Amino acid sequence: MPESAAFPSGESPPGSANVDGWSRIKVALRFRPSRAHFVVGLLCMTLGFAFAVQVRSTQDDALAGARTSDLVRILDDLGEQRQRLASEAARLQSTLDDLNTGADRAGAAREAARERLETLSILAGSVPAHGPGVVLTVADPEGGVGAADLLDVVQELRDAGAEAIQINDVRVVGSSSLIDSSDGIVIDQVVVTPNYEVRAIGDPDTLSSALAFPGGVVEGLQEAGARPSVTESPDISVDALKPLPHSEYAHPA
Repeated sequence: MPESAAFPSGESPPGSANVDGWSRIKVALRFRPSRAHFVVGLLCMTLGFAFAVQVRSTQDDALAGARTSDLVRILDDLGEQRQRLASEAARLQSTLDDLNTGADRAGAAREAARERLETLSILAGSVPAHGPGVVLTVADPEGGVGAADLLDVVQELRDAGAEAIQINDVRVVGSSSLIDSSDGIVIDQVVVTPNYEVRAIGDPDTLSSALAFPGGVVEGLQEAGARPSVTESPDISVDALKPLPHSEYAHPA
């Protein structure tokens, strides 16, 4: 009888690793999913499909409940926003062409710089602004309107393309903060109290449509107990300048 070779404890004969690997592969290939595996897989697929359908239906419900006039207004707002962006792109392209090929490049550069300075000054609130826009008057006899409500108004106006915004006697800019306090609503350390008047310069139709959008800020103000009203005007004056910071709240004169 041939003698068997002895291997140290814990070691396998040569080629045994390959044998074990093939054995595991064969076991995996011989695996047959049980009925429980099929049930679990089917449940996962069903839940995934139901979740996708729910997300899609939730998105569709937001518009499905809207009236025809509201849908037309949404399309009009989107069209006006696209026209504004197209006009701005055309203006910038014209400026670029003047700077690149214009006979008076220095003059074109100065004009572009002047327009840019004017735009930035209006955005910063350091100069008055005039133009068409809307006035939102908010009567708040119960004092239910808070800083979050006015912030929603400001954000909605900005999204609709407002170039300058003023609440009562306070200019509202990109860095402005609105905070609730026991004295009223504090805007950049200036206290404002009811009634509120929000003036915004921009396309009147677009701004008023954005404020009156179903489920939007006007309805939110009404739910807070206020009586808001929106008035379009061909000439709005936003003449308050951004206040300098103070250590204490400042009440406007």
